[in-house]
Amino acid sequence: MITFESVTKVYPNGVKALDDVSFHVEKGEFIFLVGPSGAGKSTVTKLILKEEEVTSGIVTVNGLNVKRIKHHQVPQLRRYIGMVFQDFRLLPNKSVYENVSFAMEVIGASRREIRRAVPDVLSMVGLAHKARMKPSELSGGEQQRVSLARAMANHPPIIIADEPTGNLDPETAFSIMQLLDDINKRGTTIIVATHAKELVDAMKKRVLAIESGVIVRDEERGAYGYD
Repeated sequence: MITFESVTKVYPNGVKALDDVSFHVEKGEFIFLVGPSGAGKSTVTKLILKEEEVTSGIVTVNGLNVKRIKHHQVPQLRRYIGMVFQDFRLLPNKSVYENVSFAMEVIGASRREIRRAVPDVLSMVGLAHKARMKPSELSGGEQQRVSLARAMANHPPIIIADEPTGNLDPETAFSIMQLLDDINKRGTTIIVATHAKELVDAMKKRVLAIESGVIVRDEERGAYGYD
């Protein structure tokens, strides 16, 4: 599903964010990406999304060599990937329903497809009854559930979550991680970049640890590994 082959990324200011990184993510895996701030986790996600270009090496997503994708093909690449962010990134003037439907509108989904899909994903995250509400009327956990519904709306084979529980209390954070686990059990590949030690330790998923741009651990049923 995702492959990094000897990937190095050096930013224009000379900072080497990734140094000869190689790993492979199988279809349907659930992976935690862990490491100190500035270790290179965000660079990994940006390279997958083609928000940044590799300096050397190859990034492959769903069979596509990301470096060879033309600018006009980038939206096609990103249709494979649902993104979930720490700060939710919901549109404040749109309802819950409209936030989710907008993700489908931008890729040209028909009104019929939207009417069918949006209630389904809102039900999946337990928010069908709040479809008409605005983000400001929801709790932080509910807003993150909307963000998850939006990420799932186009049925992407991959979901990347960047610190999805960073702004949530422990109980709510655990419920969001359980929801990601449920989505994974339906066949979606999940990558979660996180500092949430307790959640990583509790869930016993594969752990990729990055330090100073280098993968230092790759463990099945791993632990966070940092104090």
